[in-house]
Amino acid sequence: MSMRGIGYHPAAWMHPDVPADGTLRFEHYVRNAQAAERGKFDMIFFADGIGIREKDEPRGSLARSGYELVEMEPLTLLPALAPLTRNIGLVTTASTTYNEPYHIARKFATLDLISGGRAGWNIVTSWSDAEAQNFSRAKHLDYDTRYERAAEFVEVVKGLWDSWEDDALLYDRASGVFYDESRMHLLNHQGKHFQVKGPLNVAGMPQGRPVLFQAGAAGQGRDIAAATADVVYSAAADIAIAKTYYDDVKARMAAHGREPHQLKIMPGVRTVVGRTRAEAQAKLDQLQDLLDPMVGLARVYAALGDLSGHDLDGPVPEPTRDAQIRSSTESVMRLARAENLTIRQLYKRITAGGFCLVGTAADIADGLQEWFEAGACDGFNILPTHLPAGCEEFVEYVTPELQRRGLFRREYEGPTLRENLGLERPVNRYTSLRLRAAAE
Repeated sequence: MSMRGIGYHPAAWMHPDVPADGTLRFEHYVRNAQAAERGKFDMIFFADGIGIREKDEPRGSLARSGYELVEMEPLTLLPALAPLTRNIGLVTTASTTYNEPYHIARKFATLDLISGGRAGWNIVTSWSDAEAQNFSRAKHLDYDTRYERAAEFVEVVKGLWDSWEDDALLYDRASGVFYDESRMHLLNHQGKHFQVKGPLNVAGMPQGRPVLFQAGAAGQGRDIAAATADVVYSAAADIAIAKTYYDDVKARMAAHGREPHQLKIMPGVRTVVGRTRAEAQAKLDQLQDLLDPMVGLARVYAALGDLSGHDLDGPVPEPTRDAQIRSSTESVMRLARAENLTIRQLYKRITAGGFCLVGTAADIADGLQEWFEAGACDGFNILPTHLPAGCEEFVEYVTPELQRRGLFRREYEGPTLRENLGLERPVNRYTSLRLRAAAE
């Protein structure tokens, strides 16, 4: 269950059942996390950004948005949520571009200890100039440099997490020996982007190491996922695209000595559930009607430019000169022309687009089951349109339906995130080398 902010619809903050200031209220996150745990979700996920990445285009739209503007920092928030939950995983994004490996290794190791083995790190390179400008850079690093740095960054973090073997800390008061020197290891990493000696000054993680998540869809991102990730968050609007992505990433794993079952792929899906299809559609329509026109125009700005001077209920005009993404322009214009949409109809359609299931619990379960049984995914990243209702209604209606079909757990498999995801506990690299040498 993705829990960033107050939901994944840009009008969520306007909904009467949503606390408009929820992103800054701890009790809001507690309520959502505990609801997701009642629904036996694997994890809650915070897709964090380190700057306001939404642009004020057209001018005045950002002030009306309420979307990804002000929110709590998740690596501070998740340790506070840990003692208020028992089984659910605690996952957040942290950038490889604007952090150092030692910072990340230490923070997530600590979260794993506090939560009893429920920590997960979503690896991202970041992507916006807005973030770069918060870290003394005018522009974001180029694509190849970001991914090259990310690959090295992850290897350093994993190396630091292996600093202490499981039996390194002795705490032997009789002998006066605190730790076994042969079981503590310096990393001594010397690379292009990082020089890190180690060891990490955190040890004893319940999971061996936190679960690694990744969301890269391009070639280098897919390779990093195949090589190192435990879980991949993907994005696909239809089942055919999802299956192609799934098969491609799984096929790349063999080159890295990994088996397909060692990686879980979870596409994002927005769900709107009602007791009837009409009720579900009415819920989505309510959000669509709450969408401020300026916010709607911001949703099509990159593809079509500034349309704020046009009649919203008139036809979609040709793109203005400030349109930014040619491929998006072509697809958006094809949609508008094929269905003779007005500007208002177009931005509402785009706002509600992507993989979105609207209907009864049975309808939602049918859609999820179809993708799963077709081999397009191993699970799903649920993107609630608004919180807390989007989470609580899924738990009330959809979870029981999935359980009735035998598609979802009734109880957690274990206390750690790895156990609940069906992932093996990683073996410390130095322990593995020692055991291999002893067997030869």
